[in-house]
Amino acid sequence: PGALAPVYGLAEAAVGLAFPPPGRGPLIERVHREVFGREGRAEPAGEGEGDGLRFVACGRPLPGYAVRVVGEGGRELPERREGRLQFVGPSATSGYYRNPEATRRLFQDGWLDTGDRGYLAGGDIYVTGRVKDLIIRGGRNFYPYDLEEAVGALAGVRKGCVVVFGTRDRATGSERLVVVAETRQREAERLEDLRCLVRERAVAVLGLPPDEVVLVPPHAVLKTSSGKLRRGAVRELYEQGTLGQGSAALWRQVLAVLWQGIGTRSRHWLATSGERLFAAYAWGMFALLAGVTWTGVVLLPRPAWRWGLVRAAIRAVRVGTGTHLEVEGREQLPPLEQPFLLVSNHASYLDSMALIEAVPRTLGYVAKRELEVPFYSRWFLQRLDTLFVERFDVKRSAEEAAQLASAAASGRSLAFFPEGTFRGAPGLLAFRMGAFLTAAEAGVPVVPVALSGTRGILGGDTRRVRRGSIRVVIGAPLWPEGRDWQAAVRLRDAARERILRHCGEPDLLGGTSTRGE
Repeated sequence: PGALAPVYGLAEAAVGLAFPPPGRGPLIERVHREVFGREGRAEPAGEGEGDGLRFVACGRPLPGYAVRVVGEGGRELPERREGRLQFVGPSATSGYYRNPEATRRLFQDGWLDTGDRGYLAGGDIYVTGRVKDLIIRGGRNFYPYDLEEAVGALAGVRKGCVVVFGTRDRATGSERLVVVAETRQREAERLEDLRCLVRERAVAVLGLPPDEVVLVPPHAVLKTSSGKLRRGAVRELYEQGTLGQGSAALWRQVLAVLWQGIGTRSRHWLATSGERLFAAYAWGMFALLAGVTWTGVVLLPRPAWRWGLVRAAIRAVRVGTGTHLEVEGREQLPPLEQPFLLVSNHASYLDSMALIEAVPRTLGYVAKRELEVPFYSRWFLQRLDTLFVERFDVKRSAEEAAQLASAAASGRSLAFFPEGTFRGAPGLLAFRMGAFLTAAEAGVPVVPVALSGTRGILGGDTRRVRRGSIRVVIGAPLWPEGRDWQAAVRLRDAARERILRHCGEPDLLGGTSTRGE
């Protein structure tokens, strides 16, 4: 037993997602079947406490990954409540190849839907079944696996060739439970005896009989090339009335699949064409206004005119592309005479544009020094009083930190992206200390701002612009409690916690402290 290590992985995560602690061995939990079926609650049951369900602990998320369980409406569920398993992590897929509609359905607020159901307990993931295999009958949820195994063990039934599924009764609108099993029996009397045995086994396992038992000849239960049961395909044949009718039914299914594929490809082509046209339109509008804005910022003599032009151009692009901007908490901003440091999460190239329109103050944006090298970005950003900082040269970074503290102390309000960079996958990275040391040394407050929606419009790993909306939540100012390193650390942790609460993305630090930086 100690040689076994149940794990959890899927192709959408490049296989690996969760592993148990080394050397632990299998951890198998027994829960009350009735409570689980009716309430979705995994209540532990002892060996002598009636008929229980057994689920295997499939390990804990690997470093850098996070897993959650959500119920109806996407609400996150507590421990021991069954729901849909979702995850984020560095090896998560970006979507399906040339299938934006399927990709859209795959993600929810940046979390990837695994298509599995399960619950969390003690840090472990317990996988209970596939979403598409779930059967709801009589107010209870159950999966086909136990009953398929039990029926497959009956004499006269071909083992591994049993499918259990739910299908909607068109007459009553209720869910019907159907058992399909392969057998070599041909005599009517023996077939009826076998149906009775299947019903008895269903009552023993589930506590209720099936609505119909269908006995079919060998090879009528469809499987994949690797031997997995194709429950959906078998249900489709059953609903069409062609289950077990041999090669004619098979060819009808093949033609139906081909026709469905043609329709899917057509819909996909139309959808992607619309997305490409929108992206081309958005980039065209941006390019047109960017040239005018760049020229105006470089030539206009007054800072207020330059900023006015930039805000007008940003608003024109947003309105022209139908992008909704929701801003919450503007009243939290300090008085006009009070300098402050704005810190925000960083998810997209659109973040600065969103902040410029959402925050009605003239801020000195702090940017990486690499943007000072090309003349076109240098001229433009210098005219907007951007401050450039070095990310890798420690000595130069220390000198620039002192300059930033001096600028803040002299009354300038500054804007930082303390993550320093962004990436394609969702998640809040660690915050660098520069902004918070500056605030502590200058004795000015930090205003945390959470951005959400920009990554979905223009992600870090793509140049394709999508339709979407942006939400900006401005938090209450955080004042430093001292001017030393520890004061800056407390300021950083408090700001990050507030941003994490509203940005709608997972914590890539996994809730661990970063005080050792």
